[in-house]
Amino acid sequence: MSNNHQHDHGHDAHGHGHDDHEDVGYHATVKGYLIGFILSLILTAIPFFLVMTKSISSSAAMGIVLLGFAVVQIVVHMVYFLHMNSKVEGGWSMLSLIFTIAVVVIMLAGSIWVMFHLNSNMMPVHDMRNMP
Repeated sequence: MSNNHQHDHGHDAHGHGHDDHEDVGYHATVKGYLIGFILSLILTAIPFFLVMTKSISSSAAMGIVLLGFAVVQIVVHMVYFLHMNSKVEGGWSMLSLIFTIAVVVIMLAGSIWVMFHLNSNMMPVHDMRNMP
């Protein structure tokens, strides 16, 4: 046999070992966690202040404002703590998030629609007593 016999074990021509990987995903940093934590504190303190001082007199408007703060806080948690973006896992995590949101919206809207129609189509108790 020849002493110059070379074995190719799946290594590329650049001599990289098995531990070299192409990392394009999100790398968590202390700075990122601190930014997320501070934003979460602010997004919690502002609605708490609004409710405790009764700054907004209309309960419907207060509910909409609180819902807006809640949505922003959910996004902050997803970006800074769950590291969700369009680059992680080739975009599959973002696609699954969009699908989950669509399913939840459909389920909530359908449930509210069914409950509204059940409420409007049910016979009130006082009308049942007058029936023969």
